[in-house]
Amino acid sequence: MTTSSTTTAQIPGLVAGTWAIDPVHSEVSFSVRHMMVSKVRGHFTTFEGQIQVGEDLLASSVNVTIDMSSIDTREENRDNHLRSGDFFDTATHPTATYRSTGVRSDGDLYVLDGELTLRGTTRPVSLTVEANGVHPDMSGGTRAGFSATAEISRKDFGVDISMPLDGGGVVVGDAIHLTLEVEAILQEDDGT
Repeated sequence: MTTSSTTTAQIPGLVAGTWAIDPVHSEVSFSVRHMMVSKVRGHFTTFEGQIQVGEDLLASSVNVTIDMSSIDTREENRDNHLRSGDFFDTATHPTATYRSTGVRSDGDLYVLDGELTLRGTTRPVSLTVEANGVHPDMSGGTRAGFSATAEISRKDFGVDISMPLDGGGVVVGDAIHLTLEVEAILQEDDGT
């Protein structure tokens, strides 16, 4: 884990410990250019992960696993095609993972450097992260919220299907815009 040599960044109320991502109140979504005129949006309905917050915030880490077959773009035929070997090949590669390798501060934002493994290919991906706050919940626990974005090339992960349009352009663009809305719950220390 790499850290910055600058003054340690702090998020009011965020304490060291394990924070579990709450999938009910979180979203992993994407958008991609479609037919050269609009964007298709989708999300994954099944994922899990943890944020390990260090005493030094910049020594924190994140691990996430996404069930790629849980893709939902609100169109069943498209979702089935995305699960196929043309795109995610979920029969062979059922999950995608993200493992952080470092945290940097960038003004009021943070950059989470890490490795995304998708379709059996691992590439570095940096997420720009905004801390949205920390607050007690109604059951006596503590929750923290974060928003994160990144842009990746689908071709970098072996998703290189080409569907040209008559007159130029392609059906599906290469640049994928990722958006994460994360709500995490501080886990009780079990004393071990």
